Amino acid sequence: MARTIEQIQGVMLTQIASDPNLAALNSTSKVSLYRLFTFVVAFAIWALEQLFDQHKQEIDTRIAEQKSGTRNWYKNKSLDFQYGFDLLPESDVFDNTLATDEQIEASKIVKYCSVKEGLESNRLIIKIASEASEVLEPITVDQLDSFTAYVEEIKYAGVKVNVVNNPADKLILDLVVFRDPLVLSDTGMSVLNANQPAEDRIKAYMKELPFNGELVLNDMIEQLRKVPGVINVHIQNASSSHFDVGGYTDFTTFNISRVPESGYFKIENFDTIAYVV
Repeated sequence: MARTIEQIQGVMLTQIASDPNLAALNSTSKVSLYRLFTFVVAFAIWALEQLFDQHKQEIDTRIAEQKSGTRNWYKNKSLDFQYGFDLLPESDVFDNTLATDEQIEASKIVKYCSVKEGLESNRLIIKIASEASEVLEPITVDQLDSFTAYVEEIKYAGVKVNVVNNPADKLILDLVVFRDPLVLSDTGMSVLNANQPAEDRIKAYMKELPFNGELVLNDMIEQLRKVPGVINVHIQNASSSHFDVGGYTDFTTFNISRVPESGYFKIENFDTIAYVV
């Protein structure tokens, strides 16, 4: 781990002070010539140690991710999927020989992925989503057919894979927000900025959640309490519905936390938020 500039310079100054041949270098001024020289050298050494740390982290990450067959390997391979491209013969790498960087980037339609082990032995559940205008959405039917064929091509023999490519789980939050009337109106609008800061904070929190991450209600309350004008928050009810064969299921209530079946949530509207004094 890289040392600080102060630590490195301190070692150098200690060595100078202990060397009788350098006894004349005894100024305590930070702008003395010899101290400036030691600072410059210390900075260069610090920069080099930073590069060493970064290189080590990159190597550790590459070693971890190159292990074929792990969940992380399946996740990276899913994110590497290129719609409209074919694999090199006997390979799990796409043939980009005649493609431009723009074409390659546009073909990578899977923007989010989570890989978990299923209850059944040798079964993996791969949840995926694309993105349009910073909103998560499923890939199309044709894209899913291509992605599924790709996974079947590269997966390890004997491994069963379920690909989940569903619309967002619907989320309803029945909230009571205790407001400061000097800062927020009775509709939750900021008196100063004419925006909806509580709603904006909820949207930001939902976007900050890892894909297929757990929505924890207490964490959301903690985030809302940081909003200017919000004194306290009470969640009267939280419920969600996920897409299943034939359509969305009935809404079910949860009290502590929930992981979305699709991998991500969508709040239909904020009509269920009440602002009180």
